[in-house]
Amino acid sequence: MKLSRQFTVFGSAIFCVVIFSLYLMLDRGHLDYPSSPRREGSYPQAQLSVLQEKIDHLERLLAENNEIISNIRDSVINLSESVDDDSKDSQGNFSQGAGSQLQQSELYIQVDPSDCLSLSQTGSLQPDVQMLDVYNLIPFDNPDGGVWKQGFDIKYEDHEWDDESLQVFVVPHSHNDPGWLKTFNEYFREKTHYIFNNMVIKLKEDSSRKFMWSEISYLSKWWDIVDTQKKEAVKRFLQTGQFEVVTGGWVMPDEATSHYFALIDQLIEGHQWLEKHLGVKPHSGWAIDPFGHSPTMAYLLKRAGFSHMLIQRVHYAVKKHFAQHKTLEFFWRQNWDLGSATDIFCHMMPFYSYDIPHTCGPDPKICCQFDFKRLPGGSYDCPWGRPSEEISSENVQRRALLILDQYRKKSKLFRTKVLLAPLGDDFRYTDYSEWDLQFKNYEYLFKYMNSQPQLGVKIQFGTLSDYFDAVDKADEAMKKKGRSMFPVLSGDFFTYADRDDHYWSGYFTSRPFYKRMDRIVESHLRAAEIIYYFAQTQAQKYKINKFLLSTYYTALTEARRNLGLFQHHDAITGTAKDWVVVDYGTRLFHSLLALEKIIGDSAFLLILKNKPTFESYSSDPLLEMSSIQKSQDSLPQNHVIKPSIQEPRYLVIYNPLEQHRDSVVTTYVNNPYVQVLTDAGRLLDIQVSAVWIKEDTISQEVYKISFIAQTPPLGLKVYTLLETGKSGSDLAEYVVYNGEATSEIFNIKTMMSDSEPIILENPHLILSFDKTGLMETMMTREDKQIHEIKVQFTWYGTTSKKDKSGAYLFLPDGFAQPYVYKKAPFVRVVHGKIYSEVTSYFEHVSHTVRLYNLRGIEGRSVEISNIVNIRNVYNREIAMRISSEINSQNRFYTDLNGYQIQPRMTLSKLPLQANVYPMTTMAYIQDAKNRLTLLSAQSSGVSSLKSGDIEVIMDRRLMQDDNRGLGQGVTDNKITANLFRILLEERSGVDMEEEKKSPVSFPSLLSHITSSFLNHPVFLMTAKVKLSSELLSEFSPLVSSLPCDIHLVNLRTIQAKEGKGYSSDAALILHRKGFGCQFSTSGMGLLCSTTQGKISVYKLFDTFTIEDFVPSSLSLMHTPPVAQNISVIYLSPMEISTFRIRLR
Repeated sequence: MKLSRQFTVFGSAIFCVVIFSLYLMLDRGHLDYPSSPRREGSYPQAQLSVLQEKIDHLERLLAENNEIISNIRDSVINLSESVDDDSKDSQGNFSQGAGSQLQQSELYIQVDPSDCLSLSQTGSLQPDVQMLDVYNLIPFDNPDGGVWKQGFDIKYEDHEWDDESLQVFVVPHSHNDPGWLKTFNEYFREKTHYIFNNMVIKLKEDSSRKFMWSEISYLSKWWDIVDTQKKEAVKRFLQTGQFEVVTGGWVMPDEATSHYFALIDQLIEGHQWLEKHLGVKPHSGWAIDPFGHSPTMAYLLKRAGFSHMLIQRVHYAVKKHFAQHKTLEFFWRQNWDLGSATDIFCHMMPFYSYDIPHTCGPDPKICCQFDFKRLPGGSYDCPWGRPSEEISSENVQRRALLILDQYRKKSKLFRTKVLLAPLGDDFRYTDYSEWDLQFKNYEYLFKYMNSQPQLGVKIQFGTLSDYFDAVDKADEAMKKKGRSMFPVLSGDFFTYADRDDHYWSGYFTSRPFYKRMDRIVESHLRAAEIIYYFAQTQAQKYKINKFLLSTYYTALTEARRNLGLFQHHDAITGTAKDWVVVDYGTRLFHSLLALEKIIGDSAFLLILKNKPTFESYSSDPLLEMSSIQKSQDSLPQNHVIKPSIQEPRYLVIYNPLEQHRDSVVTTYVNNPYVQVLTDAGRLLDIQVSAVWIKEDTISQEVYKISFIAQTPPLGLKVYTLLETGKSGSDLAEYVVYNGEATSEIFNIKTMMSDSEPIILENPHLILSFDKTGLMETMMTREDKQIHEIKVQFTWYGTTSKKDKSGAYLFLPDGFAQPYVYKKAPFVRVVHGKIYSEVTSYFEHVSHTVRLYNLRGIEGRSVEISNIVNIRNVYNREIAMRISSEINSQNRFYTDLNGYQIQPRMTLSKLPLQANVYPMTTMAYIQDAKNRLTLLSAQSSGVSSLKSGDIEVIMDRRLMQDDNRGLGQGVTDNKITANLFRILLEERSGVDMEEEKKSPVSFPSLLSHITSSFLNHPVFLMTAKVKLSSELLSEFSPLVSSLPCDIHLVNLRTIQAKEGKGYSSDAALILHRKGFGCQFSTSGMGLLCSTTQGKISVYKLFDTFTIEDFVPSSLSLMHTPPVAQNISVIYLSPMEISTFRIRLR
């Protein structure tokens, strides 16, 4: 009988494959690209008619096949459960029910061995400078360098410029923070709009004057309120080269705590605005104020079509080292690049700051005298006691020689005779008078120096691109002699220190509530972008005006801009004034609500079988999220659903990931006696859990229902929630320690604290906990190995020295001290069919460890949720430490921007705070046998101060300013949710010596996908309108899951060329993730494979037809000279590529 059922399962699966294969054969008719180049969208009418007939035929077949396949799939699942029942082991509830449904999927994953990346893969081109080596070389001894305090004495000979003059570009600029000490709107109203108004007047007065701008958030706001005359003047200045837009992102983003999704999105928003309003394409990057620099940003700029970039805030000892070796200009190459495809030319400013005292040369007391806003009687002066002098015929020679001496000394740090001298600071050129003071005095100096050939200098106003063009010319001359004059560098520039032991590692964690909120908004924005484009395409097809004429796209644009604004280097960093933080939070909160409506209404349209009936529904929103945030500084609250026997409720689940997914979802109901059914009417296993009002008190009115939802990639699934009126066997069971709790419905045991260890287990893992509910060991069922993995909490204080920790700086009073509790915490243990968990209630943190009782991705890692509240502490920072027996020595690994991994070394020659690095999504330690990964759903500071440890700082409350301009401490702490996963993996085929020498490391495929699950959860929605199941259907837009290593970064509707609306095109952004070779991929539970980066375009979409598919640069600024459709995508490992796509 058992064998017969197995044959039935196998036969049904084969039948499924045959039916689907027939459909795919017909599906090849979706695209028939012409072989010759053509204009976008110019398909012949006859061809369109043929295509339309094929599509109509395919849609009929699809509807029939979907129904057949759905029935077969349900039969296969039911039969497979029967087969599993005969072969269950002795694992009890943990291998039963929901978990067994997923065992079939383990058969399907196929990872091509050639797709993973090993450390032995090397290219013929190695970098000249590797930042890991630089850190080993530098003594970090910080001797007094004289007038250049952090550098050295610079000497030169007068005749050095006899043969080739020094070419100096003085570059006027104004750095405008979109929020810091004032809000974005306050700064615009009080300062920024005056800068633009004055620029229009002052550049017109003299064609040799130049100016430069970076932040499009401000430029767009000014553009909206000025007249046509000013707009035309700006366009003229751009055409003549007097005005240059550099970088052109929405903001100048932070590079430590920002995720690459948001970095790309704010870049696209800025570049799209520039294309539409000014028709310009920036090609030089300008990042003078982010607190450390990431190679991820260099890669994104390169992919956007940039050729050059500039950075400023780099550790003072690194600057000195580079200055000594004349490597302040270099080609920045990605660690993982085996060739030179990612190289971008980078200029590092050599001195302390980007202000005028620190940009003309090494002596700030001299350079300050040439900031003519600091003339006596003004609002600024020079702190070195030597005032600025207005230039006149009497002093021009003396003053010119004085500043020329600085220019010459600065030029000795570089390899060309071209010099950049920025002329600006924060919110400069606000006053009408400053334009005259700066330009007229410098024009006097220029005129004198250029008239004295014996000085060997040519000096002028310029833009950043003027400078880079001259450097390129010099480099080209050197290349004709056989080689480039610039070295190649790989690595990153964290952690930044500007003086002494003042390391800027505090901001990696500051204001963690908003860092978590940022990630939630990112997830919502990405999900909304994708589902909105699908819904908009369907609305156009069915002419659903109610959807097409709505304000969805306006709200989407606003959300893009609010998220973009928050990537600013004083926003996501947590380094703004309290009320400015509230302004950022309010913007994010309003966008979160708007995005939830877009997702809900779009989903409703897509699941309706009869699309035109969308017009008849009036509820707002049509689908309601299962939880909602009530204010900008509160945690989400759950909606309670009230099903009945007569009136079922429909749950709509949206999977925003490109992979088929089996996820545990939880909803709140008013009745514990309910059932959940699939759209085919199959009853699902559920878990009914208590809702705790307080740590030891159960609600008598609300219950949690959890079940496993199987959702298609980027798709929607509808489930039915029914009241049954009778009790089931699906109630969770509870055990409490160090307290008591009672319930009329749930079975609750009270245990003594000195009883046996607490145990949680699932099909993959067995965890043990101490009496306080903190994890102590983890056993992996595959190898039966018990691993000591301890979780504990610790406190950092701040130093007793004059300078203390603040929003930017981390200046601890030594190593962290253990978290000490006055009484044993109340501990609650849940055992259930779907998940089991342990929750401990400490005074400052509620700590929950959860195991999902299912096979596959969700069951292989340990979920940790910490609700942190340190609002009653004084000058303390709370951290979570994970200790293990892994022999990691002094090496650990952190991600950069969720995009790539950077190896780290904990160096004893550096202070503790220097060994803290930014973690955006993951950090790991490893030895020859195992890797332990901490995956994170928010950015934080992370370290590994001891072999086998990972420590993450979760929140900081600091009572004083750290003297970096903010003028306050960090005391606006919120009750903050931190979400993590711990993943332990076995490694094989590891050469530890080779690994120590390598600057490259890659996550496993499992950790990549687990991180995606953590950062992009499914959306659970409830229909607010009365419906019947006959009106709703599953929405499955893709033919199948994308390859396991391909991530769909975004599907972003592109703006219309005219007006404020949208076009029918979207930007499809794909990322092929690099993953390591030392890990097994069997049994992961994914219905996907890897394909060496190859994707057939016509096999992407099922519900839609592709009309256009054209490659583009990352931010849509550049397209190939002949815009021609492609039928196959090829992505190299780590590559991010953008395509213009149009669906029908």
